[in-house]
Amino acid sequence: MKILTRIFKNKYLITGSVFLVWMLFFDRNDLASQLDYRDDVNKLKAEKEFYIKEIAQVEKDLTELTTDQQKLEKFAREKYLMKKDNEDVFVVVEEGE
Repeated sequence: MKILTRIFKNKYLITGSVFLVWMLFFDRNDLASQLDYRDDVNKLKAEKEFYIKEIAQVEKDLTELTTDQQKLEKFAREKYLMKKDNEDVFVVVEEGE
């Protein structure tokens, strides 16, 4: 009992405890907020990796389209339904269930 009274009379321990509780639960940058920020950072890193891969793929496609005439023609036909003057284009749409 004597030890407990000495501990509770120690103003540095009380101040430190109050500060610790304040920083963990009540501060603007509390523990829960820090965990949320960490999750947000991880999501943003995953998005960054995805977009880096997409940019690499688009750059690869761009170099292929600018260097190969046949791939450029195939791309124009498939994506933009372009055709030559003496051709007819038929678009086949499959009905979903």
